[in-house]
Amino acid sequence: MIRYEWRGRDAQGEAVAGEIEALTEASAADQLMAMGVAPVHIAVEVVAVKADSWLTRRSRKPVVAEDIMLFSRQMYTLNKAGIPIFQALAGLQASATRPAMIELLQGIRFSLNQGRELSVAMALHQDVFGAFYISMIRVGELTSHLTEVFLSLNEHLEFERDVRERLRQAMRYPFFVLIALLLAVVILNIFVIPVFGKVFASFNAPLPPITRGLLAMSGWMVAWWPALVAMGIGVTVMLRRFVHSPSGRYRWDARKLRLPVVGDIILKAALARFSRSFALTIQSGVPLDKALSVVAQTVDNAFLCARIEQMRDGIKRGGSITRCATAAGIFTPMVLQMMAVGEETGELDALLFEIAAMYERETGYSIKGLAASIEPVLLAIVAALVLLLAIGVFLPLWSLGQAAMGRGGA
Repeated sequence: MIRYEWRGRDAQGEAVAGEIEALTEASAADQLMAMGVAPVHIAVEVVAVKADSWLTRRSRKPVVAEDIMLFSRQMYTLNKAGIPIFQALAGLQASATRPAMIELLQGIRFSLNQGRELSVAMALHQDVFGAFYISMIRVGELTSHLTEVFLSLNEHLEFERDVRERLRQAMRYPFFVLIALLLAVVILNIFVIPVFGKVFASFNAPLPPITRGLLAMSGWMVAWWPALVAMGIGVTVMLRRFVHSPSGRYRWDARKLRLPVVGDIILKAALARFSRSFALTIQSGVPLDKALSVVAQTVDNAFLCARIEQMRDGIKRGGSITRCATAAGIFTPMVLQMMAVGEETGELDALLFEIAAMYERETGYSIKGLAASIEPVLLAIVAALVLLLAIGVFLPLWSLGQAAMGRGGA
């Protein structure tokens, strides 16, 4: 329900005013006329939002992907019911509970009130919606399929969230194991091995090479740990700057696709997003070259984005989709065959939806097997660490104990 401010004349002709809740402006007018009031002016109530302090704004939870997903579903429902965009946004703002979302909706409504289109109003909040979301809204406005675009965006965001959650669940156990191993190595080198070093030194006995190496590593870490911490921070900062540069981002994204186990999942998830987004834009009537320009950003990978833009340039020069996709070198032969069939039959969007579903299924299967693939590697690392400690620390202690017992027996 949306709250409207109204002014009118009652049965005696006197001026009256007030507020009323209704789904649309027309239904508000019907309610007023049923009450014996002739409406003169009806407008959505403008709620004044007081300026928050700097501390309040910093502590406010930002708009997240789940908020945009819910927003897309609600806008689809309201548009399908025939409610105008401005009134739908007013209703969502009235029912929103998160301050950041209320501020976002208020900003979009303010831009619409100034005569801007919805895509232009959302472009002022590109850090929240993203380039692909805004481009799809623009496509919906141009093709008069905005309602269907909102539904497609909701499904697209749901898939994105599902992949992120499953990856997070699969990586949680390996992540904690690696952190525990790192902490164990630090504690052993700083606190435990130095104690054993004093014991070994008191016996004045020759030590195995592995033991000497462990003692040297421990002594180095104890003496230089401030430099190690500073070096770790410096390397982290440099890597972040490198990854955020255009060339660094391209090289890092290309290397991610070649990572063992994880690289295949990243590639399939990105190609699923591309296929579904490409199908949506083609289904909306967008030309192929412009469609590829729009969906290139959905893969969230600079290397794949460059390959998709290469496809776009080939199509501009008159090449077919299948030939340009083959030259890009990122699709499997079966997918290329499906593209060729879709191009010949004129049902490329339907085939692309099937390709997206296939990639999504394969992504799901790969994520399910991710933990099982990583566990042997983790076990091997743990076993190597335990073996190293056993040989380097406990074997000398055993030898020294045997030697002491032998001297005592003699």
